[in-house]
Amino acid sequence: MSIQGIFRGLIFLLSLVAVAFLLRAIQLDSFLDKAWIDNEIRGHGLSGEVLLFVIGAVFVAVGLPRQIISFLAGYGLGFSEGFALALFATAGGCAITFSYARFLGRDLISRKFSGKIRQIDNFLAENPFKMTLLIRLLPAGSNLLTNLAAGVSKVGASPFVAGSVLGYVPQTAVFALLGSGIEVNPVWRIGLSVVLFVICGGIGMHLYRRYRRGKSLEVNEGKVPTESSGGAGIIQNKG
Repeated sequence: MSIQGIFRGLIFLLSLVAVAFLLRAIQLDSFLDKAWIDNEIRGHGLSGEVLLFVIGAVFVAVGLPRQIISFLAGYGLGFSEGFALALFATAGGCAITFSYARFLGRDLISRKFSGKIRQIDNFLAENPFKMTLLIRLLPAGSNLLTNLAAGVSKVGASPFVAGSVLGYVPQTAVFALLGSGIEVNPVWRIGLSVVLFVICGGIGMHLYRRYRRGKSLEVNEGKVPTESSGGAGIIQNKG
């Protein structure tokens, strides 16, 4: 490993420690609430929106729940503006984490977890945009770990971020709607949010099953049935 690689690895580790201490000192997740939105965002125009965008991007970049930003943006700005700002802030956080891992942690993490990184590369390599969209639509998984893993893999930044943005849309809309207080019966608003959440999870599972089924077909593609004197067998198709 080169001296430059070692230096970048040390910077990566030290920066992780620094971020952990900073988060503990400022308690980022504790001051973001409705009262903060009322005092710092509402009525402050463009400056308030820029502040919420920056805070939201940092919030997402360090692995805190992006749904909170969507909810608070919906609460402070209404559904339409809140949804748009939360989506861009979440995309910004995604890009920050991806870039951080790619330019600082790639050498170190690739050496330590080469097998895992290879699995991620294999999964994303076929169609980075579609596979990233699939990951984002599934209801489970860590946003932070996905961004870090993609950053140290060989996937391109553009298809990964673009697929992430599209995949973020359903949950961002759900939580912006919940926070917005749109003049709809609360039961209907919550019910609609649940339906949207279930639909996006269902789409993700459907795409994942199609992906697995396609992989199964590829595995069996090189095999053809043949009759032998002892009964039916399988031979490898070398052509």
